[in-house]
Amino acid sequence: MSASSDVGYHAQRHARWHYGEVAFWLIVLACGFAFPTRYLIMTDILRLALFAMSLDLILGYAGIVSLGHAAFFGVGAYAAGLLALHGIVNEPVLALILAGLAAMVLGFATSFLVIRGVDLTRLMVTLGIALLLEALAERFSNITGGTDGLQGIEMQPIFGEIPFDMFGKAGFFYSLAVLFVLFLFARRVVHSPFGLSLRAIKNNPLRAAAIGIPVNRRLIAIYTLAAFYAGIAGALFTQTTAIASLDVFAFERSADLMLVLVIGGTGYLYGGLVGAVVFRMLQELFSTITPQYWQFWIGLVLVVIVLVGRQRLHRWVLYVPNLIIKQVAGRKAVVAVPESDA
Repeated sequence: MSASSDVGYHAQRHARWHYGEVAFWLIVLACGFAFPTRYLIMTDILRLALFAMSLDLILGYAGIVSLGHAAFFGVGAYAAGLLALHGIVNEPVLALILAGLAAMVLGFATSFLVIRGVDLTRLMVTLGIALLLEALAERFSNITGGTDGLQGIEMQPIFGEIPFDMFGKAGFFYSLAVLFVLFLFARRVVHSPFGLSLRAIKNNPLRAAAIGIPVNRRLIAIYTLAAFYAGIAGALFTQTTAIASLDVFAFERSADLMLVLVIGGTGYLYGGLVGAVVFRMLQELFSTITPQYWQFWIGLVLVVIVLVGRQRLHRWVLYVPNLIIKQVAGRKAVVAVPESDA
């Protein structure tokens, strides 16, 4: 087997669906039926997971660090809010796509600034873009509503048939469907030759350019795609909450996103999804126990993850279940052995 065919074989094998992935999505779907009183927080987790996945596309696969990813989230949120508020596009799915395209245009326009620098420069540029958009949104308060945000947003039924209810059931399944569709597309992208070239650029951009990979064009493409995903997440936020305020551009939103990926891991699409679940659950738990100091406990968890290591924690968490499984399997093996006639 040649080297190229060997790489292709391993790439195809890695791209196949595994039982754990199917189980993950079935569990997420089952949560919608098992916890009917928790639709709002579960919808929030889905939005955060999509937002985290958008950052993972550029950070985990292309090595582009960003502290201003909330810029695209905010553009998508305001675009969806304005489209609904003024009755320009009444269908939520179509408005969702248009909001994502608006963020995508911004991502393409700013990508030329981002790809020129190194990590520290990119951090400052992306943060500056988010702060600039927040200032512009506050300046043009006649359009954005300023500090009060957009008032009177009323979302039309999805496809004209499924209305958004006050309990959040429609919003949860709507967000889950959007997340799953975009996850499928992102999964296809990262396992394609395009995705492999992104990994090569992340590992060594000079070597990638030497073997003929168009580094800048690849980075612009993935940055634009990530902006589209973040815009969709922002539009979901507006459509499921009927709120769009300056908070969507806040630095804390981008910072939380980095924390999510620290918990879940980068360079693996499920890292953002799992990290979003863990982060929101920890936030909910600690804010219930100690409402004033919940940020301290989340910070402590992050320090432990960094010092101990995610893989080691994973082994520790699974130690007891694996021990039980081994004992049960050992007992079954003993029972299965027939006794001798002697």
